[in-house]
Amino acid sequence: MAVPQLQNQNGGEKATSNTGNVANPSGSAGQQLVDFLPNLEDYTTTIPDAATSAFLSSAGFSSNDPRIVRLISIAGQKFISDITLDALQHCKVRTSNQSSKSKTKERTFTFTMEDLAPALAERGITVRKPPYFV
Repeated sequence: MAVPQLQNQNGGEKATSNTGNVANPSGSAGQQLVDFLPNLEDYTTTIPDAATSAFLSSAGFSSNDPRIVRLISIAGQKFISDITLDALQHCKVRTSNQSSKSKTKERTFTFTMEDLAPALAERGITVRKPPYFV
C-alpha cells in the first residue's frame, strides 16, 4: 500500500503517510494541519470515503468536510498497513525456521491467523478462535 508523498503549495515535500512526520519544522501544529488539509481534496485513499463515513457515523462522529474523512481514512490505511507488515515479518520468521526443499524458487507467503494474531497483540488487540473451533 504505497502512499504518495503530498506536496505543499510551494512544490516542496510536506509530509508522507509512512512516517507521519512533517518536513517543515517551523510553525505550529495547527498551521501545519491547515497547510496539509487542502492536499487531501484530490487524494484518493485505499479505504473509500463512504466506508469511512459509515464507520464514523456508527461511532457517533459526523463531518461535512470530506478532507477530515480522508484524513481518518489515511490514518486507518496506515494502521492496517503496519499490522500487515508486522504479520509478514512474523510469517518470514516462522517460515525461515522451517527447511525448504528448493532454495532457488521464489518464496510465497500465506497470510494466516497464526501470523496476524501476534501482530495484533503488539497493538493490544486480542484475537482468539471460538471454543468450537479448537
